[in-house]
Amino acid sequence: MTGINRRQFSLLLAGALTAPNLLAQPPVAGPADDKSWLLASAASDSRQQHWLIVSDTQGALRLRHRLLARAHHVAAHPSQPWVAVVAKRPGAFIDVLDYRSQALVQRIEPAPGRLFYGHALFSRDGRWLIATESTVPDGAGRISLRDAQNGFQPVTEFSSGGTGPHELLLNHAGDEIIVANGGIRTQGRLKLNLDSMQPSLAYLKLATGEISEQRMLPPEQHQLSIRHLDLSPDGAVVMAMQYEGDPLDTQPLVALHRRGQELQALSAPEAINRQMTQYCGSVRIDSSGKIAAISAPRGGLITFWDIDQAAYLSSLEVRDGCGLAATATPGEFIASSGNGRVYWLYPREGVREPLMQDMRLDRLAWDNHLCAFQAV
Repeated sequence: MTGINRRQFSLLLAGALTAPNLLAQPPVAGPADDKSWLLASAASDSRQQHWLIVSDTQGALRLRHRLLARAHHVAAHPSQPWVAVVAKRPGAFIDVLDYRSQALVQRIEPAPGRLFYGHALFSRDGRWLIATESTVPDGAGRISLRDAQNGFQPVTEFSSGGTGPHELLLNHAGDEIIVANGGIRTQGRLKLNLDSMQPSLAYLKLATGEISEQRMLPPEQHQLSIRHLDLSPDGAVVMAMQYEGDPLDTQPLVALHRRGQELQALSAPEAINRQMTQYCGSVRIDSSGKIAAISAPRGGLITFWDIDQAAYLSSLEVRDGCGLAATATPGEFIASSGNGRVYWLYPREGVREPLMQDMRLDRLAWDNHLCAFQAV
């Protein structure tokens, strides 16, 4: 996220959170201010109803859309007032919503024998919706492209280069997809191949699906599932991983990659690593490109890493904190949590600042990811 400052986000969140009852309020009609920034996330309420929530910088609710089931990632279109929310993996819908008109633009279902795998993004020109999928019979990872100018009709697809693809990114030129293949074959939520899983980081040419580079962890770390990614301005990919081996093992949960090099696992101090409980939830890099924040929701930690030094920096405690966004200020992040809280995070000062003061919203549990974007 660039171009948004702390005050704007304070207005956004404070306004939203002091509303008497967020989900009971009708969304604000009409276009958002051209200069406004929006914050989108999937969420669930105390009645296990699932929602896509979008708010504007004045604290007004811009979109409230009830979902078929729990969702995971939200992607914003670069030139249309659209957001795409992806079902939790393995899932069977992607809803595309117009946050100006509040209309459902399209509900996308996977092809027979396919399931969505939690993440999607729009191409730089907005033409293609690109999603991670898996084939049901054999668990093969697929990357699908759908035409946003033609009712999101499927156009092409290709192998993700592995099993269990999850988050994907575009490189800075927009002509390559970077995909995290978690390596786990599943049946529903049942994991079938933990002894033989083979996670990988793959770079795929957008035009052809050709793999231009693929890296795997060493054999002794083959149960580290690569799940979430972010890309620094100088091309470093930071990976948040989840360990599927013996609960008593101590394995690094963060890794770094630069093109042409091997994957580099990064270790936190042992006590921090154990508190992360072998599970990282999301990763975002700050606006300077120097600091990565990686959430460990099961351990109640947000950890921070120096990208240039490939080293652990610090951590802050955030109960069930998982969603992350970077602000325009270097070294500054926002984190959302499954218990309804949102925080400013200042890792250099070791400080967090709670933003959710209205207890009436505590029942709204933010899902794993935050999407911050400028309104169009």
